[in-house]
Amino acid sequence: MNLDLPTSASYRSAAVLPLRQRAEVTTRILRERLDNLLPALMRETGYDMWLVLCQEDDYDPVFRTLMHFDSWCPILQMLVFLDRGEAGLERINLSMTRTPPGLYERPWTGTDHEEQWTVLRQIIEERDPQRIGINIGSVQWAAGGLTHNLYNQLVQALPQRYVERLISAEPLVTRWLAALSEGEIELYRHVVSVAHALLAECYSRAVIVPGVTTSDDLEWHYWQRVADLGLEVSFKPFFNIVRSKRRWDELGGLRVIHPGDMIHSDVGIRYLGLISDNQEWAYILRPGEGDAPEEYRRLLAEGNRLQDIYLAEFREGLTGNELLSNILRRAQREGIGYPKVYSHSLGHCLHEPGPLIGLPWEQENCPGRGDVPLRENYAFTMELSAGAELAAWGGELLRMSLEEDVVYTREGCRLIDGRQDQFYLV
Repeated sequence: MNLDLPTSASYRSAAVLPLRQRAEVTTRILRERLDNLLPALMRETGYDMWLVLCQEDDYDPVFRTLMHFDSWCPILQMLVFLDRGEAGLERINLSMTRTPPGLYERPWTGTDHEEQWTVLRQIIEERDPQRIGINIGSVQWAAGGLTHNLYNQLVQALPQRYVERLISAEPLVTRWLAALSEGEIELYRHVVSVAHALLAECYSRAVIVPGVTTSDDLEWHYWQRVADLGLEVSFKPFFNIVRSKRRWDELGGLRVIHPGDMIHSDVGIRYLGLISDNQEWAYILRPGEGDAPEEYRRLLAEGNRLQDIYLAEFREGLTGNELLSNILRRAQREGIGYPKVYSHSLGHCLHEPGPLIGLPWEQENCPGRGDVPLRENYAFTMELSAGAELAAWGGELLRMSLEEDVVYTREGCRLIDGRQDQFYLV
């Protein structure tokens, strides 16, 4: 798929697509997903029909992944998907929303919402689906977007025999949100490259003035820069000063960045329907220094070793809990200091809906989300940490948290846009 992305030479300058081109690219991606991915997923999970219902100011999380970039979606939204077997997947937009030609059928163009419910009933009665999926999931929160109000209206609109056929669409929603198309995997490198470029800008003398700049300044700079590019942060940005307890005491707990400090980030963007999530490190050089202290560099290398173990342990069909156990056991065998893994799926959502691989406070078993199996074309944040007791810190433990975005395909798990293997030096 030709996505007309900025060239690789421009990635590191945080070059982003203009809005009109974003709309064109993401609509092509959506069409690819609806044509090729959704029919297979409905058959795999066994749904004859899938209903996605929401309202203008309270969109279902799934609805956003089913609608084109430059859409206006007034009042009551109804999307209907029906598996017609060899005839393919029937896609119906039953609302006042206009969609591009070929994306959805639009059998109703009225404004009377009582009539809208009547037409939905007619569509269901004419097609007589046996298993009707609705978004009332209980494990994945992104699969539970149907409001109580709309559920009640749906039940009132349907004959009892069809109410009895309503079931949770959570297995389908999980697969739809977690699985990436080939075009999206291609697109993801551009998204993560922009995210890396934004972080590199923050970790420079153009932004950081030692003795003046605070960690709060970095957070607001990053947020403002993302907004100026017409993007969204995927969560509140975090920049943390990392120094020994003794040095914190010497500096009176001030959050001003000084030479000899490390800076740890946890930041991400939402761009072209995909999400990034990264944790990387900078070191503020003291006068006469040309690199970070050796103990810091050794610990970063240990974190890279743990990342290598993580990437090597991915196997289709393993659950998040099984992956967690396998990665930690191997890390301990290979002598990684204080290993922790708390990785989550990534893509259309920040923390869902693929297999959860540990939590910072849970390193053995995460019921529910940790029981989700790994499938091809799932993306993750490779979020983990290694630790060491530093001589320069009087034996105090430093835990180095790293986070890079990866994708699992039939060729294995790989980095989307590289990783940090040396400090940003400021």
